[in-house]
Amino acid sequence: MPTKPRTAFKPDARLDLAGYFPYLINRVGAVFVESFTSEALDAEDISIAMWRVLAALSNNGTQRQIDLAQRTSIEVSTLSRIVARLLRRGLITRKRSREDNREFSVTLSASGRKLVRRLIPIARVQEKKAVAKISPRDLETARKVLRAMYGNLSS
Repeated sequence: MPTKPRTAFKPDARLDLAGYFPYLINRVGAVFVESFTSEALDAEDISIAMWRVLAALSNNGTQRQIDLAQRTSIEVSTLSRIVARLLRRGLITRKRSREDNREFSVTLSASGRKLVRRLIPIARVQEKKAVAKISPRDLETARKVLRAMYGNLSS
């Protein structure tokens, strides 16, 4: 008979949210999203998911939609709708792949690059506010831990 996998945690009927990583991560993310949306994205009529797509394209250049979905953690069908909205807004361009007729590559348009250049400084201010009074060493540790957690959960 198969045995249940053991965990490092003892079974407990209580869950202290103040120390629960998913809750803490969500709280920080929610505050970032709320603040960045109200200070920058609302004025541009851009959602946080649209911003992630624009930022990923700005940072990584032209990408296949499937790669963009993976990089932004946006489900493929949701990403298709976001891409359609960004196309209508003239913020991106899309080309059919030469290798596979079913694939598309997406690139920032000149308007998209201009918008991203306006929004990045605001995003940096948000990040700077969040990390104020946290040592560079602790920040690097936090980044390393969050990347490891993501790797553990996404593999």
